[in-house]
Amino acid sequence: MHQFIALSPAKPLATLILAHGAGAPMDSDFMNLLCQTLRDNGVATVRFEFPYMAQRRLTGKKRPPDREPVLLQCWRDVYSQVKHNHGAQRPLLIGGKSMGGRMASLVAEELQVDAFCCFGYPFSPPGKPGKIRTGHFANLTVPGLILQGTRDVFGKEDEVDTSTWPASLNLVWLNEGDHDYRARKSSGLTQAEIICKAASRAAAFAKENW
Repeated sequence: MHQFIALSPAKPLATLILAHGAGAPMDSDFMNLLCQTLRDNGVATVRFEFPYMAQRRLTGKKRPPDREPVLLQCWRDVYSQVKHNHGAQRPLLIGGKSMGGRMASLVAEELQVDAFCCFGYPFSPPGKPGKIRTGHFANLTVPGLILQGTRDVFGKEDEVDTSTWPASLNLVWLNEGDHDYRARKSSGLTQAEIICKAASRAAAFAKENW
């Protein structure tokens, strides 16, 4: 059984299952602040960890991410468990930060989730814009939202081609944000402010679809 961190407002409009990125756990500063701001915007969150990160928590030793089949099966198991506990209440979305969000997008169609939401999508490895990880997007029918910083080295505005994407997949650019939604000091923006914008847009996305 997976360990979860749940955070919810009094009357949530939706529940979002969130996966962490490749290098940080489910209770990283980024994930904590994101879930707090999602709660403030009416969205309940349920966080979990992939097997390699859960093992790192036990041993204290860093481990590389599990192979994709393991990550995807973990998503299936988590979604099934949360959905069983969730019942028929409210829309149930999946998503995550970076790698966690990408894995969510890969199983979204199979699981026929209500929607998915990615906070900083790893479109391609830094410095390798030709290695695009969006081949599955063209076949998606479930609604999706990607919230991407304009300075994200994993995919900037001039590197992301949305021409083959379905109308149900939305890409929103967050001004000045990098992959962790941090901004340059000269911009006058803080990471917290950009995370707040992302959470607000994610909540609006849920309202728009239900």
